[in-house]
Amino acid sequence: MKDQILAHLDNAGQLEKIYRTNKALFKREFGVLYPQIKGNALADFWYERLNFESDGISWGTGKEFALVVMASLIAGTIAKLPAMLTMDEEFFYSRNVGFIVFPFLMAYFAWKNKLSPGKMAFLAAASMAGLIFINALPDNPQSDTLVLSSIHLVLFLWSLLGFAFVGQIQNNDEKRLGFLKYNGDLLVMTALMLISGGILSAITNGLFSVIGFNIEEFYFRNIVVVGLPAVPIAGTYLIRSNPNLVGKVSPVIARIFSPVALIMLVIYLVAMFFSEKDPYTDRTFLMIFNALLVGVMALIVFSVTENQTPKNRPETGILFLLSVVTIIVNGIVLSAILFRISEWGITPNRAAVLGGNILMLTHLLLVATQLFRVFYRKTDLEPVRKTIAFYLPVYSLWTIIVTFLFPLIFGFR
Repeated sequence: MKDQILAHLDNAGQLEKIYRTNKALFKREFGVLYPQIKGNALADFWYERLNFESDGISWGTGKEFALVVMASLIAGTIAKLPAMLTMDEEFFYSRNVGFIVFPFLMAYFAWKNKLSPGKMAFLAAASMAGLIFINALPDNPQSDTLVLSSIHLVLFLWSLLGFAFVGQIQNNDEKRLGFLKYNGDLLVMTALMLISGGILSAITNGLFSVIGFNIEEFYFRNIVVVGLPAVPIAGTYLIRSNPNLVGKVSPVIARIFSPVALIMLVIYLVAMFFSEKDPYTDRTFLMIFNALLVGVMALIVFSVTENQTPKNRPETGILFLLSVVTIIVNGIVLSAILFRISEWGITPNRAAVLGGNILMLTHLLLVATQLFRVFYRKTDLEPVRKTIAFYLPVYSLWTIIVTFLFPLIFGFR
């Protein structure tokens, strides 16, 4: 896109067309180019346009706002179904929690991106297949494959949301990275909304208790349960209508926590050698190690996704070191899983963790290799970003295997 911008630098109409094809990519590439084209009247205009910050919050169109409100109400109603139909809450929520929110987010992006009827039919059919399959599994709370399928079904629905966001199966690095950036922004927005909602709930319950009314149970069952599904839907609407609303917060969080995570990981690995516990014999310790691995992996991905600076060696160096330390952690986890399999045999949980860790280790090795090349050659992060984007469908394929095939492979045990 850089070449296109330079080629049409004096053609306002053509620049507008390029901008509308991919606004996020245009803004990033233009920001990289601007220092060398500064002074050109049209370039200066576009710089001001792209960096203009509105004083207020945009609420989008009336139609879009109404659709979001309607989707939030329907999602809240679905969340109340167990109480309305006297269903087993544990059965319903453990299997269907992903269907409370994800279908509405898919519908929102399908509408925004004007997906073809065929693509919308694919999303509907895939979601319905997941809904039927998960609810048809035997009701055995002790079944490991049921738990694994329920967890990975949420990730499968997240993959379908990614398809609705990107709008195509073919590789499109920028749109895939845009999806990851959306997830980071949504996490920030959701956290802010939940904190605000928590404060409001505490104040409301406190005020009613002062005058002798205990509304905690009623408030939770009728306000919190209905309101929670609306948070990611409303959050998505806000950040899509106001791209700069949390756009500057996510990069700051990523930049702050990357070096902190690196220091913490190094200290933790050193302390582990002086601890009496290890992931080889302690299952809880292994689970914490895995959670740590997933968290740090996500931090690396979001840091690269949010980083718009083309040549920032210190940050790239920190990310490279963080990826190397995370590879070491992953290696320890893998060796512990293989040890447990050799000692006590294969189980659905061990197979799922083994496969997931192999995927993450491969991805980390690819990302670390690209980060080293970027750091050594002092180039931009584009190769790293492409590596991250290219690998995302691999995770999607793994969620399909665990969700739909593991129960069959392991006999629903």
